[in-house]
Amino acid sequence: MAAPLINGLPAGTRALVTAGASGIGRAVADLLIAHGARVHICDVSEAFLDDFRKAHPDAGATRADVSSEEDVARLFEEVRRHLGGLDILINNAGIAGPTGGVEEIAPADWRRTLDICLTGQFLCTHHAVPMLKAAGGGAIVNMSSAAGRFGYAFRTPYSAAKWGVIGFTQSLAKELGPANIRVNAILPGIVKGPRMEGVIRDRATQVGVSYEEMEATYLERISLRRMVTAEDVAATVLFLVTLAGANISGQSLGVCGNVESL
Repeated sequence: MAAPLINGLPAGTRALVTAGASGIGRAVADLLIAHGARVHICDVSEAFLDDFRKAHPDAGATRADVSSEEDVARLFEEVRRHLGGLDILINNAGIAGPTGGVEEIAPADWRRTLDICLTGQFLCTHHAVPMLKAAGGGAIVNMSSAAGRFGYAFRTPYSAAKWGVIGFTQSLAKELGPANIRVNAILPGIVKGPRMEGVIRDRATQVGVSYEEMEATYLERISLRRMVTAEDVAATVLFLVTLAGANISGQSLGVCGNVESL
C-alpha cells in the first residue's frame, strides 16, 4: 500500500491564488506548482503576469481586480475553463492602504482598502465554494496579518480589514466544515519586500525619523528580531492544504517571528 501523501498534494490538485504574480502570492503559486498542483492565478499587474506566464506556461493567469464583481465573475469563468474545478482557494490579494491619522484618511482610501483586503475575499469565496463542494471538499486559506490581532495606530483601514478576515475565516470554518471544506487564516508579520519598505518609509516620514530608525523600531517589536520572507508564508500555506493539515480548520496561524505589538 502506498504511503500517505503528507508533504505533497494529490495529483491534479487544482488551486487558485489571488494576487499570485508577485510577493507572497507568487511564492505560494511557485510552491504549489513545485508540489504538483495545477494552478491559476490572478493579479492586476500585466508585467508581473507576463513574468509568471513565462515561468509557468502551463498555469493559468488572469488580469483581475478582486474588488470588482465583474472581474471576479470573469476570473472564475476562466478558472472553470482552465482547471475544470477547484480544490484550493488562496485569498491572498491585499493592499497596504494609507498611513495617517483617522482624521487625515480619505473615505475613498478607507473603502478601497476594505474592498480589496476583505470584500475581495468574500467575492472570491462566493464563487469558489460551489466548486469546492462539487469537488467533495477542499481548503481555503485567507491572508490576514499580525494587524489582525493587534490595534495598529495610523493604519486603521488595513487593521480593520485584517481583523475582518479573522471573523470571516472563523465563520466560514463553522459554515463549511460539514461540506469537508477547511478554512484557515495566516497572519504574516513584517514580510521582506517592497510593500513593507513602503510602509516603513511612510511611517518614518510621518514621525520625522530615518528609514533605518523606523525599521529598527519595527524589529524591536518582534521576538526573533527579524522579518519573515514570502517563502516562509508559502510553506505554511502548503502545510495547511496538504494532508498534514487535514484536521486544521478555523485557525489563525501567525508566521511572524512572534510580533509582540504594532
